[in-house]
Amino acid sequence: MTSEPEAATIPAEAPKAASKRRRNILLLAMLGVIVVDVVAFILVPPVNKEDPSAPYSWPADAIKGNIEPILPHVVWDPTPDSPPATDLITFDVTISSSLFTMWIVMLIAIVLVIAGTRGRKEVPGGLQNIVEFVYESLSNFGTSLGGPKAKAFIPLFASLFVLIILSNWSGLVPPVGKVELLRAPTSDINVTLGLALVSFTTFHVSGVRALGVGGYFGKFFSLREFKNGAAAGLIALFVGLMEFILEFVKPITLAMRLFGNIYGGELALAVITSLTIAIIPVALIGLETFVGFVQALIFSVLTLIFTMLAIEGHHDEHGEAHDVVEEMPNGGMGPTVESLTPHGQAA
Repeated sequence: MTSEPEAATIPAEAPKAASKRRRNILLLAMLGVIVVDVVAFILVPPVNKEDPSAPYSWPADAIKGNIEPILPHVVWDPTPDSPPATDLITFDVTISSSLFTMWIVMLIAIVLVIAGTRGRKEVPGGLQNIVEFVYESLSNFGTSLGGPKAKAFIPLFASLFVLIILSNWSGLVPPVGKVELLRAPTSDINVTLGLALVSFTTFHVSGVRALGVGGYFGKFFSLREFKNGAAAGLIALFVGLMEFILEFVKPITLAMRLFGNIYGGELALAVITSLTIAIIPVALIGLETFVGFVQALIFSVLTLIFTMLAIEGHHDEHGEAHDVVEEMPNGGMGPTVESLTPHGQAA
């Protein structure tokens, strides 16, 4: 008689015990992190990074020690006698820490793809399943944005996304940014500008290949409006000139958006890490992980969209609307939705 109430209380007490156990584990982990910080502070006391002989001043020296300089470290310089570059955007033939890290990221991505696609099985499993899931998801997403014509550019879209997201997330790995040889590639404006120039070249070359030189540049400098008068023709040429100039703004916005978000996030993470205990920046690391994903998606999506716009002719952009207008009777009064048959014809 007394065993039934006791048995009924067991399911209710089990979740409480599991929750208490998880809370204790979390508290022990937090305590362990604090102990490690204290021991590290005692064994390896912080020093003034600019002048080790000078006294250490907190928090100024702590922030300076964690913040990466905006110019990347030069790993190898073929002309060591020349003065180091001081410009934000440099054309020196050198191997910087960001470029070196990007090569490592590319190597990791290539190895993962080869390992996941080598010896493919009809029923995928393990790494093959992950690689196929990522590519198919990106392919379906890209096709939904650009339509059937976008299939030819899905490999570029997927490659840009994977390369950029791994480059963004590499800055969250502890050794990267803490040693001179390693730095998140997309925290360097020279790397993001190079990626933007690749995108810029892609959508313009694709547009010329699809429409021809005359057809492509005719989208910007059309003389058709002169049939409607000189004023209309001049306005069309002016608008086309503005659109053509804006084409050269696209790579700048692509590069600056990616660089600003990644480098700015690293600065914020460095400051928070310097001013707080190591537990608190965990939430900011989660935010930066999400930002890295979003920025990789934005860059690759805009590259795909710009490419699809480039390969569309002027008649493709307005053809559908023109067909609808031609089918409308005089006065612009078409059949109502209620008067259409299931096949779309007027009743």
